[in-house]
Amino acid sequence: MFDKGEYSFSTCWNIKRHTVGREMIDEIKSLGFRYVELNYNVTEEFMKTIEPMIEHGEIGVSSVHNVFPFIDDKDYDTDSVMLGFDDEFKRQRSVDLLIRSMEYADRYGAKAVVVHPGEVPFEYNIDSELKKLYREFGKDSEPYQKLWSEMLERRERLSPIYTQRIQESLEKVCDHAAQKGWNIAIGIETRSRCYQMPSLMEAKTICDNLKGSPVGLWYDIGHAMMMDRMGLYDNLKELKEVTRYITGVHIHETLELSDHWCPYVHSKDMEYFNHFLEAIDVAKVKVYELKAACQPDEIHESHQLITGNIAALKALSTLKTMNG
Repeated sequence: MFDKGEYSFSTCWNIKRHTVGREMIDEIKSLGFRYVELNYNVTEEFMKTIEPMIEHGEIGVSSVHNVFPFIDDKDYDTDSVMLGFDDEFKRQRSVDLLIRSMEYADRYGAKAVVVHPGEVPFEYNIDSELKKLYREFGKDSEPYQKLWSEMLERRERLSPIYTQRIQESLEKVCDHAAQKGWNIAIGIETRSRCYQMPSLMEAKTICDNLKGSPVGLWYDIGHAMMMDRMGLYDNLKELKEVTRYITGVHIHETLELSDHWCPYVHSKDMEYFNHFLEAIDVAKVKVYELKAACQPDEIHESHQLITGNIAALKALSTLKTMNG
């Protein structure tokens, strides 16, 4: 077993393989992880056997992923208008559900809650159609560019409205957290669909406007890579502008438009992922968010490459400082 230190591991990897919470956590522990992120599919039933493990110090919780525990309601799932709903009742319900997730995070000693804050709504899943065109004809093709322009026009026109709503909802949550004295970061996550929010610059706007609050950027590396490929933003350029806002990271790599693979190992590219090492290093919470297809030996190899490369970068930086 390789001890993974401060690094955490999301239950999204193996939750579909288990019906008992303890067994799911034990499998993650067998990989060498001392911490887990409890994802949004973890039910109250799972928690009956996980809570004693937390209480006895068998496992630490780095973060919980809103909405937590799982609720069976499509209006508030991970692909939802959520904190930006037009309907005030639905928006308040989203605020209440995030507060509920934070209560659990506080109970379990977690450092952060990961939040999918919202989206610019479309009548259908335009992202799915765009990805289909991307795969069939390529990013520079006329069919892709035509539909992309339509998506972008609506997204850019409506983004300020939904950014404002999301911000106001987060303010309510922050006020409640302050009253409770919770020391929990709220990480607004970069998303995997082009109409979802926030983009990196939308996240920067929200963080700037809520300066001094617990709201920060949850930088999902694989999702940001995917949005860069589709053309939503310049990931590497904008990452430099938002690194200081990062509170947490989801560590995974994207192959074309397929995400949640082991960095370096599945892409066979030993250089490109180096662009994200600083973001991982500065993040207070570092979580692997990998798909079930990732095997233990691949997870170990990926982790060794990431930590080894970060150590090498730091050694080089120290050497440069010493040499003036």
